[in-house]
Amino acid sequence: MASVLLCALVAGCGGERNGDTDRPDRGTVVAVTPVFEMTGAETADYLAEWRYPVAGANGIRAQRVVYNTVAADGSPITASGLVVFPDTGTVRLRTVSYAHGTTVRREEAPSADGEAERARTVQFAAAGYAAVAPDYLGLGEGPGFHPYAHAPTEGSASADLLVAARSLLADQRRELDPGVLVTGFSQGAQAALALARELRSGAVEGFGLAATAAVSGAYAVQEVQAPAALDGRVESRSAVLYLGYWMTAMNRIYHLYDDPAQAFRQPYAQRIEALFDGHHDLLAVSSGLPRTPEELLTPQYLELARNPTGAALRAMSDSDTVCDWTPEVSVRLFAARGDRSVPFENSQRCMKAELGASAELVDLGDIDHGDTVRVALPQILDWFRKTQPPA
Repeated sequence: MASVLLCALVAGCGGERNGDTDRPDRGTVVAVTPVFEMTGAETADYLAEWRYPVAGANGIRAQRVVYNTVAADGSPITASGLVVFPDTGTVRLRTVSYAHGTTVRREEAPSADGEAERARTVQFAAAGYAAVAPDYLGLGEGPGFHPYAHAPTEGSASADLLVAARSLLADQRRELDPGVLVTGFSQGAQAALALARELRSGAVEGFGLAATAAVSGAYAVQEVQAPAALDGRVESRSAVLYLGYWMTAMNRIYHLYDDPAQAFRQPYAQRIEALFDGHHDLLAVSSGLPRTPEELLTPQYLELARNPTGAALRAMSDSDTVCDWTPEVSVRLFAARGDRSVPFENSQRCMKAELGASAELVDLGDIDHGDTVRVALPQILDWFRKTQPPA
């Protein structure tokens, strides 16, 4: 699974919605496609297969929604996401927004063929919530390239999917409670906090923040994640994958380099942007890259990763304030000391920021990155059900 080897490098979101806040078409539905539906028994079997059992599972209906949102520069663009409703007679539903982990191939997004991320979304609908899972920009049916780990667009794409889901539900004569429960894993942990910050600020009309739970996020790229990628705390293959992904993605927004050969050593410079085009799977990307960051990056860009300045510093800073806000609702951060993709220190740093005053840090112990989501999500669902029931 991509999210086991890859993790989000940056996170954050400003208090304002990304792009033009006056555009009335943000969140409008462009297209809806049925994806699958299941009876209660089928849902229970499906979730048991993925090791996310839900007692008393409801039948569910899942749809892919293409909707209007904004790109990193504020220009109009479309994105897609998965919307899953419980097949019950309940008219008013509380929503869970689940933000998925890193994927390098667009077809592995939740609304496409990302089965593991679908299952994680379905478990919330099976419990009675309306569940939404943004694909983010450039994944699923979204055009262009994915701005990997760019928290402002993760937040805006997630917020606009909520608006689209509300419209979709209204067509079925149902409605969404304004209090949103926000969660996510790995890259999605930063995306979750980016959305939560928008909801807390009142930037998403008709919605507010009810609670937040994030799993294994890289909340402090400059202070923790980037240094850890270079000093061995992050497993070297994982470090190479997300450094390559992040730098090529951020170059399209912040212009980190004029030519790939400035940042990447040969022969990788001539092929790295093609590897991260959204059409190569994890095996293809991994086999096309070296074993260590020192083999991937030129000396100048190794130093830039350690001590960012200019465009690189702006890229980090724009997404590195994800914990620097006061939620005024319950927040739980789940992380593991055994994680070799996203060091535990990321969550410790987050607890020292403004968010920490309202947060509880749950130590998942000596387990790896991929196991954290399997351990944490059932706990998160149980917490949501007890404190914020679905209807």
